[in-house]
Amino acid sequence: MTGERDGVALRVSAYLGLAVLGALVGIAGALVQAAWFPGGLLLALLGIAALCYGGVQLTRTRLGGVAPAVTWVIVVLMLTASRPEGDFVFGVGIGSYVFLLGGMLAGVMCATMPKVPQPGRSAVRLGK
Repeated sequence: MTGERDGVALRVSAYLGLAVLGALVGIAGALVQAAWFPGGLLLALLGIAALCYGGVQLTRTRLGGVAPAVTWVIVVLMLTASRPEGDFVFGVGIGSYVFLLGGMLAGVMCATMPKVPQPGRSAVRLGK
């Protein structure tokens, strides 16, 4: 019973760690995507895609890709709001829109498309 609780605690901590990394990648990507256009934009999009895909491979569940993608979307959408002083992170331009939509698309693709192998699956069909 203790081993089972340890496994659940380890998995939950992995999801929380991936969520924190998703927030950090969102902040870093928001700053980099306009700084070195178009290389910064490509780097920012590859960052979120790699994090989501790595989360799926690390945890062997689709939730491993969903956790960083959801926090990335929340952080990036919060950064799009302008402040009363007129400060904002994103400028008006095609790069900002590509970053927002491309990052969301990369997160959704990584969280839904990969086939996670089932443990103990044999190549032989049942009944044969």
